Amino acid sequence: MTQNNHNKDFYVRVYEVVARIPEGRVTTYGAIARHLGIGGSARLVGWALNKTLSESGNQSGLLPCHRVVNRTGELTGKAWFGGDFMEQLLRSEGVRFSDKGRVDMMRHFWEP
Repeated sequence: MTQNNHNKDFYVRVYEVVARIPEGRVTTYGAIARHLGIGGSARLVGWALNKTLSESGNQSGLLPCHRVVNRTGELTGKAWFGGDFMEQLLRSEGVRFSDKGRVDMMRHFWEP
């Protein structure tokens, strides 16, 4: 298998996990990586999601990428959504935030 095909397979596996995140819940890049058997590779998960948002003809409209946050509940992907759109999407699903603007992980974390 070529490196490009290996990356594509990994990306598909990431997208499958992200597609299953329930409304009103969030998961982390690291939790997805652990679920896929590559713990410690949270950045690779980020790159996979980055790919969905940067390619034309992508699946980003179908994937709830806004439900993936960092381990402390920060919306590290919000730059891709523009302004406060990521937070607005999460709030519309009932996700609560701390005074510091972080997702209440005790209440909303979903383990894949």
